[in-house]
Amino acid sequence: SMSLLNQHSILVVVPAYNAASHLPELLYRLRNFVCDSNLLIVDDGSSDDTLEILKHEKVRFISLPTNRGKGRALAAGFAYARAHRYRSVLTLDADLQHQPEELHRFYAIDDGRTIAIGTRNISPGSYLTSLLVSIFSARRIRDSQSGYRLIPAHVLGRLDLRAAAFDFESEMLFKLGAPDSDIVEVPVSTVYNRADSN
Repeated sequence: SMSLLNQHSILVVVPAYNAASHLPELLYRLRNFVCDSNLLIVDDGSSDDTLEILKHEKVRFISLPTNRGKGRALAAGFAYARAHRYRSVLTLDADLQHQPEELHRFYAIDDGRTIAIGTRNISPGSYLTSLLVSIFSARRIRDSQSGYRLIPAHVLGRLDLRAAAFDFESEMLFKLGAPDSDIVEVPVSTVYNRADSN
């Protein structure tokens, strides 16, 4: 069955709010590294052409009827991943700040129990020495606020997905901390917003 196939797979979840200007390029680049069955876009009640683009591109998506915020959009993607028994979820933002070409760095460490946070501006040398960060010293990571992250699906069961608040991404790290999960940092590129993004 499909769910048995998924138990070794990563679902890539992209929360998208009024992302029409970036979506065609993002989907084109993502599809070089992710098969369509492992890609889910969550349209967070966009008022632009986001939904039309998703339909035209024939990509798997969930569309929330009203804009509920990024936390709720992520929660919808997490619920989908758990319902379809994916092993892990990999989230990235829709504004092209997170490079799809760096997905492999997260794939490489997915073992169904490691939480990985994409962190900018860490040099590869120092990164290796502090690879494993215990949840008790994870405050440093929390400051990165990076939405480029890998989360094992089983630990998502500890989150109340119905109560996903605005600061869900920050709170998530504290709630996910547990003896059976490692949190690691993955170096990712810094891409500065273009003038047209908000």
